[in-house]
Amino acid sequence: MKKLINKIRKRKDDPPPSRITSDTVAQHRERILAGGRKFKYPIQYARHKLVFNAISITFVAIVIASIFTWWQLYPQQNTSEFIYRITKVIPVPVAVVDGQQVLYSDYLMKYLSSVRYLERKEQLSTKTDDGKRQVEYIKQKSMQYVIANAYASKLAPGLNVSVGSGELNDFLKHLRQTSSGEISDQTNNSVILDYYGWTPAEYRYIIEKELLRQKVSYAMDKSAQDFINDISASLKKNSKTDFKTIVSALSKLSKVKVSYGASGWVPKTNQDGGLASEAVKLAKLGVSPVIQSTQGDEYFYYVIRLRDVSEKQVSYDYIRVQLTAFSDALQKAKKDGKISEFISIKR
Repeated sequence: MKKLINKIRKRKDDPPPSRITSDTVAQHRERILAGGRKFKYPIQYARHKLVFNAISITFVAIVIASIFTWWQLYPQQNTSEFIYRITKVIPVPVAVVDGQQVLYSDYLMKYLSSVRYLERKEQLSTKTDDGKRQVEYIKQKSMQYVIANAYASKLAPGLNVSVGSGELNDFLKHLRQTSSGEISDQTNNSVILDYYGWTPAEYRYIIEKELLRQKVSYAMDKSAQDFINDISASLKKNSKTDFKTIVSALSKLSKVKVSYGASGWVPKTNQDGGLASEAVKLAKLGVSPVIQSTQGDEYFYYVIRLRDVSEKQVSYDYIRVQLTAFSDALQKAKKDGKISEFISIKR
């Protein structure tokens, strides 16, 4: 007890020196280190708790952000540009077709581009009753469009079909052809951005999807291919056979959709899927080989015969066979319950 009292008394009697000398430097050092230990050791021993708290906070933040994003996408069906950018980073589905996911970002890309075009070029107001009806129609068409593209992506490997970068570049170059010549990449990109809001990368992506669906449609429709080949072979033997007569006879013998038509006088650079440009290569009354051509989301085989040509115009007859195998397979998938949409669209 006496020692303890002396120790306390000594502490009171010997206050820490105010000046640092060679004799007191050790005492000063010990005093400073002692003051720092009270901050070091509690953190050291509670480090596991800090890590646990940080992980917990991060997990809660992720859960809240995920719930908010899910709520905006599915119950609210937010179609803003901001939500579109989120879906570009987070590949969430808007539907499933026969096990193949349909990306929400693809749906919003198509939807936003269509609305942008109508608002900027057709002066559509989405706040009017007519505008709201058109918006719902655009949602329907956008959903059908991306489901068809996703289904084509699913079927492509089994048909040994793909789109190479060189093939895509050639197709894009073909799309830049106009009656006055080829427009530049820069001009084309500016027009696409103005009309649809697509960057060059987004434009390439959407065209690649469309080109893949086109190739899948041609690859899987053997009936249409055989039918048009038989017509072409028959015309090679007798090119003067009347097109109307051929179509009338064949349409009664087959379920393939075949039709006859005449173009009338059209410009040589007419935007008709390349038919006019093929017609000008023929001699008068000459018959073309089989031509693949598209009109929107529909695909056809053509055989054409040049009727007449002038300095700037051309006239031709055609036999057209429509491809239906892909659309029939898609309808069957829908009928069999293999298509599930995760958002509700008015129909």
